[in-house]
Amino acid sequence: MLSLRLAIDDPLDEGTELVLRHRGTGVERDVVLGKPGARSREATLAVSLAPLGLIAGRWDAYLRHEGARTRLRSVDPGFSLDHLDTYALCKRTFAYRSYRTRNGFLALKIDEAEPVAEVRSVWFREGRFEVMGLLAYTGLDDDDARHEASLALRRRQSAAHLSARATVQGVRFHAAVSLVDVIAADPEASGTWEPSLEVEGLPEPLRLGSRLDDVDGKRRRLHYPATKVDGVPVRPCYTADDELRIEVGG
Repeated sequence: MLSLRLAIDDPLDEGTELVLRHRGTGVERDVVLGKPGARSREATLAVSLAPLGLIAGRWDAYLRHEGARTRLRSVDPGFSLDHLDTYALCKRTFAYRSYRTRNGFLALKIDEAEPVAEVRSVWFREGRFEVMGLLAYTGLDDDDARHEASLALRRRQSAAHLSARATVQGVRFHAAVSLVDVIAADPEASGTWEPSLEVEGLPEPLRLGSRLDDVDGKRRRLHYPATKVDGVPVRPCYTADDELRIEVGG
């Protein structure tokens, strides 16, 4: 549901439409606002997005009446971490977010959604790599129930792997792995390790990533300091699509 509170000088005329235009393809979806036969003076609207068949991508918002369209401006950044946490507790196939563009217009960002381990904190401590966060889109309850879990690390280049015990309580997780063990699992090669979280009751391992915030493109914007283990540099990093990785070696 897209909720809008509009600051308008004149009532919306009969037949006024909300138009959403997909940036990548130019495909448009529209819905008529207000009641037929009346000029709407209501500045608060609620539009159901599910029947529109929106696909993944970014959608710009317009008002259209008798062929003339006006792009909707916005003063609301459309971002609330608390609300996103609540939203992420439900099992979903698509994730919807409204936001204000750099030029001050309303837009929607729609992503395909699958269960994921949403990273909130990453650090090195006492020779360990540690990570904590939130299980998103799994449908698990945010309660005190504990679930058996483990953190798995794999290298595609050499098929090396190792695992460590993880803690999952409700939808909150914490995991740690010895960096000495990481290096020993593949001592002759530098490269990238892919972490995942395996949780009791979930059919597939969860990728570790960070998408439920307002920082897109973390590979360019977020840089963790490296540590050294037996002279080998180790640092966390993100991929172009904001998935967490551990880089070992130069």
